[in-house]
Order: sequence, then C-alpha cells, then structure tokens
Amino acid sequence: MMKIVVFGATGSVGLEVVKQALAKGYEVTAFVRNPEKLSKLNQQNLRIFKGNVLNIKEVENAIAEHDAVLCALGDGRDGKIRGAGTHNIIQAMDKCNVNRFICLSTLGIGDSYGNLNFIWKHIMFGFLLKSAFNDHKLQENYIWKSQLKFTIVRPSALIDGVITSDFKIGFDADYKNLNLKISKENVANFLLHQLHSDDYSMKAVSISN
Repeated sequence: MMKIVVFGATGSVGLEVVKQALAKGYEVTAFVRNPEKLSKLNQQNLRIFKGNVLNIKEVENAIAEHDAVLCALGDGRDGKIRGAGTHNIIQAMDKCNVNRFICLSTLGIGDSYGNLNFIWKHIMFGFLLKSAFNDHKLQENYIWKSQLKFTIVRPSALIDGVITSDFKIGFDADYKNLNLKISKENVANFLLHQLHSDDYSMKAVSISN
C-alpha cells in the first residue's frame, strides 16, 4: 500500500487528491493548518497532520516514512507560501530519504507562458495575480534545482467538473488551441497517475482543455 503526504490538502485540488487517493486505497497523510476542514472525511486510511508548512520540523515529521509527496499548496493572491513551503518540503524530503515529488504549478510558468492569452498574460498574471505568479516561479526554481525525482504539473484555470480523458497533455509553448480551463477532478487524477508513471519524470507537463 503506497503511503503519500498531501500538502495543501484542503485546497480545491488538494482536497480532491485526498478523496481520490483514499478511493484508490492509498494511505494518505493530509498536512493541514485547519483539520476541521477534513472532518467529513472519516476514512480508515486517512491521517490528518496539523502543521505549518513554513515550520521545517513539522514538515519533516509529516514526511518521514512515506513513499511520495504531492504538493498542492496555495495562498490565493498573496504569493508567500508556495515557494517557501516547497523549499521546506524539498529539504525535508532529502533528510527523510523520500524521493518522489509531484507538484502542482500553473500554466504560464517557464516556456508555457506562450500558451496564455492576452487576458491571462497581462491582466491576471500581469496584475491581479502577479504575486502568486512570481511565487509559482520561485517554487519551480527550487524544484528544478533539487535532486528529487520530480514531476511538475502545470494546469490552466481550475473549474468544477468530473474526471474525463478529453483534455490535452504535454503540448508545447506554441500551441494556442486551448480554452484555458480544466476540472480540478482531472488535475487531481493526473497528479495521482504520476505516482506510477515515469513519462514526465524530471519534467514539467502542461494540461488543459
């Protein structure tokens, strides 16, 4: 039975990762600041770890003796948690000898910036979500410099939906035929699939409808 830690476990994608992982039979440790948000998930294979991702010791204690880490950290527009938290996760994984790391990023980082339209480039990430965008860049920078076996997943804007197979995967920076939306259910399912696939090991992969 695979044992995984999910950071950002009460966020839109993180919560969906926890639910789907439990349904698949994983042993899941949900790292959260507010355990009450998971009170309805009374599952035998769920361990709720209350902690702050900016506290390296708490992060280490959560990661120890697990097989893999999934990161879906978010802090809205503030842009203060993803980079610093991911740095702590990487350090803790090194110390605990846990190597497989799946991290949620966003479409627009790195060469995927070319996939964005005018609104996302100049209004959303250029103004409204600028701090969050820069934090994602810092987050990815830490990952690329790490020695972990990582996969970075870059989805477009998240919507509510269901698990399907009709979204695009691994398109290059010049691809423009996108509606720039994808369901959080599909994103969570894709993140979990990477635990058993090396297709995008040591790579960043973009996904979108």
